[in-house]
Amino acid sequence: MDTPEESANLCEKAGYSYTFLSDVGAQVIRRYNILHPGAGENGKDIARPAEFLVDSSGIVRWVNLTEDFRVRATPQQMLDAIKNLH
Repeated sequence: MDTPEESANLCEKAGYSYTFLSDVGAQVIRRYNILHPGAGENGKDIARPAEFLVDSSGIVRWVNLTEDFRVRATPQQMLDAIKNLH
């Protein structure tokens, strides 16, 4: 939900070499049901932490959602999700 400028600044400060996407209007966040209203600084809406495993056809095969930005899927959980696709 950050502006493109905010995302670009974050990338620059962190030294990331890949592009961050911006969803200022929260259209994608709402579509995937990961909007976390009021959870950001000063009550700003933010995206819930989420990982999605999407197959080559664009179908979401696995989702991990949390309420806490510090909680993310482990590499092993991701690998297990991939193995379960076969």
